[in-house]
Amino acid sequence: MLRIENISKKFGQFELNDITFQVDKGDYFMVLGPSGAGKSIILEVISGLVKPDKGKVFIDDLDITNLAIGDRSVGLVFQDLAVFPHMSVFENIAFPLKRKGIKGSELKSRVSDLAEKFSISHLLKRSPVNLSGGELQRVALARTLALKPEILLLDEPLSSIDVQLKAGLKSLLRSINREGQTIIHVTHDYDEAISLGSQVAVVNSGRIVQTGTPVDVFRNPASEFVANFSGIKNFFKGSISDSSAHELRCFTVSGIKIWLYADDSKSEGYVCFPENSVSIALVNPQTSAINTYQGVIVEIFQQKHGFEVWVDIGIRVASLVTWESLERLNLKTGNEVWVSVKANAVQYISIS
Repeated sequence: MLRIENISKKFGQFELNDITFQVDKGDYFMVLGPSGAGKSIILEVISGLVKPDKGKVFIDDLDITNLAIGDRSVGLVFQDLAVFPHMSVFENIAFPLKRKGIKGSELKSRVSDLAEKFSISHLLKRSPVNLSGGELQRVALARTLALKPEILLLDEPLSSIDVQLKAGLKSLLRSINREGQTIIHVTHDYDEAISLGSQVAVVNSGRIVQTGTPVDVFRNPASEFVANFSGIKNFFKGSISDSSAHELRCFTVSGIKIWLYADDSKSEGYVCFPENSVSIALVNPQTSAINTYQGVIVEIFQQKHGFEVWVDIGIRVASLVTWESLERLNLKTGNEVWVSVKANAVQYISIS
């Protein structure tokens, strides 16, 4: 549906470089990256606010690169929302409809339907000045979707929302997407990408460094940057130096051998594996996991979904355990334990 081909744009010392990706109809496409990576510029190019130095933008094979903003059938919700403070909520939602010549009973009906959909019917007479961040976001979404754009562009839509309100707004965005609305959502938040996106493009320093489903990208990071940005704790640099008869490769870091499946042999790179793939036992578990090590617990941190237990086995390895496991095993700093991770949970990234 939307196709971006080799878009480049230079702003002073910063350059958006050869951005290429495709968004299919009905996708919830996340553009993920740190501040200053160029994410918002990508949205501005798609919307027509910024003209690229080179490259093309297509919607349904129609070249829209040089079309005016109003002719693109896209709707952009800015990070600062840009809700008109001198207008009521009703007038804000009605504004784009009036500009299209819609008036009278049809105008009132369209605004009423949108207000009901976004649960802001009770706010129609209110001034935006008196609304919360979550209410303002709903008003901005209703106004932007009033003209039924083919593509909804969201620039950090959850960044100014209180934590307790984010769940409700995420649910609303999922609902909009389920109804068939194509969404491109810019964020720096890894959790947003995981919980909302059907596809994700990771951007760094003006370039797309990896695209795919959130599961593909975050379980199989293509670079050190993607692994670190996604918050993977068990991430080590070393080299593959040996192989076994079972098609396993041996990765060595600080004298510790980690066995994994990989095509590369005798090359430098990184390995990573998720915290929830690391099991902890009080005695040698004698499991099928070839990667089993004895170590000492050095730190324990409470997390949203359990406890992060760091074990020094010669390198520091993180395991995510439940409260029940922490209590049952009586895990404490200084305890000697065994940790295990299966070879098929280990991802290898070559750098040579």
